[in-house]
Amino acid sequence: MKLSSARLFPLVLILTLALLSFWLERLVREEPQPPPKRRHEPDYVVEGFHLVEYNRAGLPVSTLSAAKMLHFPDDDSTDLVAPRAVQTKPEHARLTLSAMRGTLSQDGNEIFLYDKVQMLRDGTAALPGSQLRTDFLHVVTPRSLLRSDREVHFTEPGRSLSARGMEYDNQAGHLTLHAQVRGVYGGKLK
Repeated sequence: MKLSSARLFPLVLILTLALLSFWLERLVREEPQPPPKRRHEPDYVVEGFHLVEYNRAGLPVSTLSAAKMLHFPDDDSTDLVAPRAVQTKPEHARLTLSAMRGTLSQDGNEIFLYDKVQMLRDGTAALPGSQLRTDFLHVVTPRSLLRSDREVHFTEPGRSLSARGMEYDNQAGHLTLHAQVRGVYGGKLK
């Protein structure tokens, strides 16, 4: 029996289709591999970071600076080394905030300050200057609102306060202390 190309062609075609079907079936049955996790490495670093926000009249209302700013693409976070923020809104007392490190929210409206956090508020006709020290401070910049759930120490001429947790509204000039409040007024423990 002689095999001719006319008889061999359908056999080769069927064998090729069978192998292709087998390969496709194996390919579909394999579980897809999850994409590799992105490493938490900065995509850019800025040395001597400085950002200024201006009002409509062209006057600076806030500045944010840091020795170094690092942006991480895996979670879109921004870390700050030795951050310093200054709010100079004309109708409010000037605030100067500093810390060892910080984190900036994705929209840039919130700053989280950590380690040796200090706030200095300049005095006004209505309020004397003051200082606040803590290990953590959450700053909501558009509202000039400062919050902490940690131990805070607040001092101004004639009084010193300490507490566990606080909220300070610079626009209204109100300080709310949450728990374990202790104060010294005029040199006497209260």
